[in-house]
Amino acid sequence: MKLLITGGCGFLGSNLAAYGLQQGYEIVVFDNLHRHGSKENLHWLKGQGTFDFILGDIRNSEEVSSAVNSIIPEAIFHLAGQTAMTISIADPRMDFETNALGTLNLLEAVRSKCPESAIIYSSTNKVYGDLKRYNYAETATRYECIDRPVGFDDDTPLEFHTPYGCSKGAAEQYVLDYARMYGLKTVVFRHSSMYGGRQFSTCDQGWVGWFCQQALDVQRGVLKGEFTISGNGKQVRDLLYSNDVARLYYAALEQIDAVCGMAVNVGGGMANSLSLLELFQMLEAMLGIRLDYRAMPARKSDQLVFVADNAKAGRLLGWKPCVSKEKGIMIMLDWLRYGR
Repeated sequence: MKLLITGGCGFLGSNLAAYGLQQGYEIVVFDNLHRHGSKENLHWLKGQGTFDFILGDIRNSEEVSSAVNSIIPEAIFHLAGQTAMTISIADPRMDFETNALGTLNLLEAVRSKCPESAIIYSSTNKVYGDLKRYNYAETATRYECIDRPVGFDDDTPLEFHTPYGCSKGAAEQYVLDYARMYGLKTVVFRHSSMYGGRQFSTCDQGWVGWFCQQALDVQRGVLKGEFTISGNGKQVRDLLYSNDVARLYYAALEQIDAVCGMAVNVGGGMANSLSLLELFQMLEAMLGIRLDYRAMPARKSDQLVFVADNAKAGRLLGWKPCVSKEKGIMIMLDWLRYGR
């Protein structure tokens, strides 16, 4: 099967490309190499197998159409996008053009050139807004959503907040509507927090990797003072390791008819949920260190809790997370130490 991966040199894209090469897929990677770490990931991918690379920008309709027309892929993982909420607030036009307009460019190219191609789109839990309409309890280390004890499913009402939430929300609604209106084979995955190797985290995006790096810097004596966090550290997300994400996407590819035209919430689930404070406790125990931090004001529209209810993905695709948060973070630490 010929598979096009937009944003294929990003964290998720490079992991999905490598997994596909191992499984014998014919992989084509489309990326503009703009994001930090993308050039390093492209170099790494070249050591994983043979694939084609197209330098292109998802915002450019001609480049997208040309790529689709030259490849005629049987399936597409659409991952190209602007992924940081803070950057979207600073530059909402770029965020919109990348996420919303870029997605429309791809959908139109597929509708025109290869309407039988399956499209699997990477969306976000931010399409649900700040989730303040639910009731929460506060413990010593975390917030808990009383109304959603097993997590949030895709029946949660949409409420786009921040330019990032708006651009990703608009994009995913186009993806779903092109299944309704034009019969394209599309599916939307609404993700919580993903992490793993090939993730070049920053303070704006990729919080697990970012704080793992801070902890390693403390252990090595590179970071001697305190670092900052947004909010009080009790915000909760569920962690999904990159190999589990790859299994999910390829399961959907092989069973596209089971999820065609649907949005599906996916994450590590309640068993793999962590607050910032709990992550710090875990890192302190693993590395034998003490972490000192200073709390800053919470980010705008930050969710106190988001944990995905994976029941739908399990029912339709037979998928569930396999890598525990403890094992995944240990692997993440090893990659940051040795694997780059």
